[in-house]
Amino acid sequence: MVSSPSQAQSSYNPNPKDEQKLLRIRHTCAHVLAMAVQKLFPETKVTIGPVVDNGFYYDFDRKEPFTPEDLGKIETEMRRIIKANLPIIREEVEREQIKAEIEQLGEPYKIEILDSIPEGEIITRYFIGNPDSGRCKKGEKPEPSLIETATIEPDEFWWDLCAGPHLKFTGEINPDAFALESVAGAYWRGDETKAQLQRIYGTAWETPEQLQAYLQQKEEAKRRDHRKLGQELKLFSIQEDAGGGLVFWHPRGAKIRYLIEDYWRKAHLEAGYELLYTPHIANLELWKTSGHCDFYRENMFDSMNIEEQAYQLKPMNCPFHVLTYKNDLHSYRELPLRWAELGTVYRYERSGVLHGLMRVRGFTQDDAHIFCLPEQIADEILGVLHLTEQFLSDFGFKNYQVNLSTRPAKSVGTDAGWELATQALIQALNRKGWNYVIDEGGGAFYGPKIDLKIQDAIGRLWQCSTIQVDFNLPERFDIEYVAADGSRQQPIMIHRAIFGSLERFFGILIENYAGDFPLWLAPVQIRLLPVSDGQLEYAESVAATLKKAGYRVEVDRSGERLSKQIRNAELEKIPVSAIVGKREVENQSLSVRTRKAGELGTLSLSELPERLQAAIEEKTTI
Repeated sequence: MVSSPSQAQSSYNPNPKDEQKLLRIRHTCAHVLAMAVQKLFPETKVTIGPVVDNGFYYDFDRKEPFTPEDLGKIETEMRRIIKANLPIIREEVEREQIKAEIEQLGEPYKIEILDSIPEGEIITRYFIGNPDSGRCKKGEKPEPSLIETATIEPDEFWWDLCAGPHLKFTGEINPDAFALESVAGAYWRGDETKAQLQRIYGTAWETPEQLQAYLQQKEEAKRRDHRKLGQELKLFSIQEDAGGGLVFWHPRGAKIRYLIEDYWRKAHLEAGYELLYTPHIANLELWKTSGHCDFYRENMFDSMNIEEQAYQLKPMNCPFHVLTYKNDLHSYRELPLRWAELGTVYRYERSGVLHGLMRVRGFTQDDAHIFCLPEQIADEILGVLHLTEQFLSDFGFKNYQVNLSTRPAKSVGTDAGWELATQALIQALNRKGWNYVIDEGGGAFYGPKIDLKIQDAIGRLWQCSTIQVDFNLPERFDIEYVAADGSRQQPIMIHRAIFGSLERFFGILIENYAGDFPLWLAPVQIRLLPVSDGQLEYAESVAATLKKAGYRVEVDRSGERLSKQIRNAELEKIPVSAIVGKREVENQSLSVRTRKAGELGTLSLSELPERLQAAIEEKTTI
């Protein structure tokens, strides 16, 4: 975990043993959940039950929907199984033997899981309870004294196909450190053409204190939910009449977007970038050349026919930047070229995964592409890291996790090219002084990459910035530069995005600030609250003066009582409210209060801008 600025780092290295124990607890909890469900509802079929962030889930095939009351019963049964301190036993099995047992049980999903295990791979299952001794490998059967501690019948046990890992006994789970959270729909194997299942989500921790901390964070996350705040603060909406996953920016949200975009453009121009604008659609042949039709087709909308040619909404901006580069012959003296675009792209996302601003079908990427010489890669990457730190810091993010992802099993490019690019990324990170984690084999098929996850105000990590070296597109589009010796060489292409997408980054901002934006980003910075209609004229004149000075001001013309006006300003999270009464008119002043500091008292019309400007320049609340 990097703390910005880089001179003030703090390294976060979780204990691998603690992580492994938590993994085992959660994996075992998933099996205990399935055992409890089949004990209470014997007709239920089980599918899979993996560990996920903060917990686990299990998918079930059951005709009747699980109710909140059912979840309570299941939790009670799980605690009974846990307190029984039942042994958990791993057993290696032969394919035909286990298939016969599964068929006898009538568990069709287990058959599919078994059939998906490659030939020659070891097949294992895990028992909870006391299986008969004939099915336990030597040395794996628990001591008789341990079985005798169980409070359920000796012949009562449950098993599932699983690769593990698990705890040795159910009693290693703290019965007060887990909870079932919700039920959701899910398709078998994630395929909407297959059976619809019921997914029970749970969370599990080592201690009750950790569970309570998680539940409190979850409640805080609900309070900060960008979908809820987006409606309450009138920032954006998802209009289903226009189709799901499409964002409508309302005036206040659009104002913040304008401020973000304005900041983005100025910072890029200062950093030596040039701006591009490219189309939203192109001939389908372009996407065949780029490889998107081969590697990304399922995330692309259907093409459309125009004058007997197929055209495609763009899922990426990069091929357009490559064509722009290819339009002219470039010399090595011109490189690096840094081109940036706020480019709107369109990707087909299934309705089940759409989520407010975080997962949409149309969004604007803060894309940039750098075309450079091989020896320039490290310097250019370092420049991107500097710019990324500036952006994230100015928007209030000081801590982030950095991952370096290396060559995957399936990739394009030469060994020498991959080594050059990977070492350049490492060199840039070391020069920056950032700690990072290596994700072996996690790179894109076309090159290694650096990913940043930013930490928000309540400790959550969000995937945000990415920097990727690309050998693929320059080769596919056959782009060149004239080298010093007159030969034609292929430039290195670097993809990078700092926000990721404006929509998603805005959603993260809303949740990070709980809608209480710092003064420089607030869509309305000041609201003037006239005590009566007699002060409206003065309030309007003050508003005009402040607007001319560049502040975002509005006058409350509702005619509500002052207490209601103050309350409304609080609910709408207006940073600064200024009461305008008879005394303020007479003294040519304002009675000012802020959300952060409360009452500031009476300020003259010259004093207020001084207070505001300091907070704006420091990018803080007031």
